[in-house]
Amino acid sequence: MKKLPNGIQTFSRIIEEDFYYIDKTEILHKLTQSGTYYFLSRPRRFGKSLFLDTLKEAYSGNQNLFKGLFLDKNWDWSVKHPVIKIDFGGGVHKNPITLEQYIREIFNEIAKQESIKLQNESIGGIFRELILELEIKYLSKVVVLVDEYDKPILDNITESAKAKEMRDILRNLYSVIKISDAHIKFVFITGVSKFSKVNLFSGLNNIEDITLNPEYSSICGYTESELIVFQDRMEDVNRDELRLWYNGYNFLGDKVYNPYDILLYLKSKQFKNYWFETGNPTFLLDLIEKNQYNPIDIERVVVSEEELGSFDVDEIKLEVLLFQTGYLTILEKRLVLARTQYILTYPNQEIKLSLTAVILNFLTKDNRNADKEYELYTILVSGELSKLKALFFAFFASIPHDWYRKNQLAGYEAYYASIFYCYFAALGLDVRPEDHTNVGQADLVVILENKVFVFEFKVIELTNMGSALDQIKEKKYYEKYLSSQVGDGQAYPQRGTNHKQGDKIKEIYLIGVEFSKLERNITNFEWEKIL
Repeated sequence: MKKLPNGIQTFSRIIEEDFYYIDKTEILHKLTQSGTYYFLSRPRRFGKSLFLDTLKEAYSGNQNLFKGLFLDKNWDWSVKHPVIKIDFGGGVHKNPITLEQYIREIFNEIAKQESIKLQNESIGGIFRELILELEIKYLSKVVVLVDEYDKPILDNITESAKAKEMRDILRNLYSVIKISDAHIKFVFITGVSKFSKVNLFSGLNNIEDITLNPEYSSICGYTESELIVFQDRMEDVNRDELRLWYNGYNFLGDKVYNPYDILLYLKSKQFKNYWFETGNPTFLLDLIEKNQYNPIDIERVVVSEEELGSFDVDEIKLEVLLFQTGYLTILEKRLVLARTQYILTYPNQEIKLSLTAVILNFLTKDNRNADKEYELYTILVSGELSKLKALFFAFFASIPHDWYRKNQLAGYEAYYASIFYCYFAALGLDVRPEDHTNVGQADLVVILENKVFVFEFKVIELTNMGSALDQIKEKKYYEKYLSSQVGDGQAYPQRGTNHKQGDKIKEIYLIGVEFSKLERNITNFEWEKIL
């Protein structure tokens, strides 16, 4: 049994030390034969660095590493190209001085290894000189690989002025690629985000963005068929549960698994939020509060092709950042009035459970605990909804008053509805916000086993309409479920349910919840069982 390459991004080590390797060299071959300048955006820990290192070994002519792989018989190994690899993944870059020093150190190390003496002082000048000297030494054009090209900007994304300084340094660096075209064989740039070409890749208009090119959708990540590589470790694995937790990333081709999750799961055989725990979504929470963004809307987001393609530090769109950082993925691509739109949603259960739990903690000053989760689940299973009022009343009462003053979302209907939504979603239930009917939309629908719970929320100071429960009954938001089947309309299967796809719904509950932004709690809670 081979070893699992957890955290290993060096191609030579994976091959030489007999780790599992999913052969991506056929994609590599196609890429290198089809063009010269490429850009790829993928979430963190998705295999970008390993792919770049594989490119480096191929262009360096190390055929012995590719024995038995596609590239072994499909590459001109008689030609070697010098490679300049710039990796911004190491460390946190917090000011322009240290960033420029970091870049100089990379170039000086390459120059030392190649016995080249550099005369220039600016990082742009050093880069240009290094390209020219390497071409002279090897009598061959130079390959430029840039990993995590955007990390210095993302490290400072919540500080606009500093982020712009980092952007300007990187723009000057990447501009060298344009003026060195005659000396370059191949360029591949990767990162998490796609910043505007105008603001970062100034003049490099011939770079091809393959982020959403179906031909390269599986360039990073594991497809379902590729998991056969791990066959000797998959005998006791519940494949449906595995797909539910870690599959679902869609880049307009085959859906892919998050490789980081798969490798750690195969090591422990426990379903956990491995990938999510390695990140820090604090900047996302800051944007949610700053823009008074309703977290419920994350469930289904509509963005234009232009918006999804890029953004800049001057105008950060939360939905796009969620997509580029891996918290959302593409559910559907559609054409509306000759313009392409994308519908985004959570890629899988790991992300939905984890992100909604973090948002809930943020919205409530960390008032969740396992006891409340278990109590909420047992109430829904039993159908004793009178206990639901007491649970949430006590919950809202426990939130410090000072938190309401500081939290810009508090006082709005969306704030209270978001807490309900996040609680249910963090449990892993089938949660459908703004559930559409032919006469309107229910604020929230929750499905557990063969039970349906239809919620309507109101803030009494913001409306003079009738009760929340009366609105559900008047608009008949529940009618679509009278003859419905479990699982209808789901983006992906849900966890925490014992029903089978296609089972008839047997119980329907209507719940009206009214809040007071003055009392900061529930003032009226009514429910009925109609089926």
